[in-house]
Amino acid sequence: MKAVVYTQYGSLDVLKLREVPKPIPKDQQVLVRVQAASVNAFDGFRFRVSPLLVRLADGRLLNSINTIPGVDIAGRVEAVGASVTQFRPGDEVFGLAAGVAGAFAEYACASEKGLALKPANVSFEAAAAVPNAGGVALRGIRDQGRTQPGQKVLIYGASGGIGTFAVQLAKAFGAEVTAVCSPRNLDLARTVGADHVIDYTRENFTKNGQRYDVIGAVNGYRSILDCRRALKPGGVYVMLGGSIPQILQALLLGPLLSRLGTKQIIRTGSRTKQAELVFLGELLQTGKLVPVIDRRYPLSEVPEAIRYLIDVHAQGKVVITM
Repeated sequence: MKAVVYTQYGSLDVLKLREVPKPIPKDQQVLVRVQAASVNAFDGFRFRVSPLLVRLADGRLLNSINTIPGVDIAGRVEAVGASVTQFRPGDEVFGLAAGVAGAFAEYACASEKGLALKPANVSFEAAAAVPNAGGVALRGIRDQGRTQPGQKVLIYGASGGIGTFAVQLAKAFGAEVTAVCSPRNLDLARTVGADHVIDYTRENFTKNGQRYDVIGAVNGYRSILDCRRALKPGGVYVMLGGSIPQILQALLLGPLLSRLGTKQIIRTGSRTKQAELVFLGELLQTGKLVPVIDRRYPLSEVPEAIRYLIDVHAQGKVVITM
């Protein structure tokens, strides 16, 4: 099969399209013929920092690598492991690739619990856009933010993959949603359902007197302390993404600030679970969740797709087609 592989650490230039053996599913895995995949910011992270840091993070200081990147997949089940009971060949599925044989390939293995059936009325490309970004947004808005009908929710960085899902999910749970983004993305924020939009180059939402029940921070330059002041008593600030300094700030200051008063600071993490994929699939089927796809790239142009996502700040998701 064809796959995008890297065998050494370095920049995005180390990614190469190669012919590699088709993976064999383990007992609890499913082999998927990939019809579409999508790009996430962390797919490019390891190619933008020191190779030594990546080796340390991978635990491969001296070992060689032979890895296919990518996580989000949608496709048809080709084969199933001996212990798999939920899927059979021919099923259309979406979810997360497992292990070092990732999503940027013609075939990928996934854990049985890392997949859900794709709604029949949803394209493979739309389904592939959902698993990671949709899962992060769902955990942040529903589980950690505990968004309720009538609450005021602000999404800071509302135009990317996670942000466009977060706006739609907050609306689906009955919230009044304010989207913060750049001037070029204001119309997009309105299109995905924001009740109010704020151009961050013209207005500082932490100083306009408004207070929110939930702030979902995907990206941006306001500090946690500033955002905390924009919360109502009992409000929740959920970090849905961000740069390394922002993540470190949440990890170090979040627990302390959460103990001071009634406002909580939480960082969303963990891998998207099957129940979350099923829930997101139901929203996709009913049209309450519609992925925003900025661009599509063929498998041979994965490095260019990652560059576009990170450097241009894509509107919504970037999808890889097979």
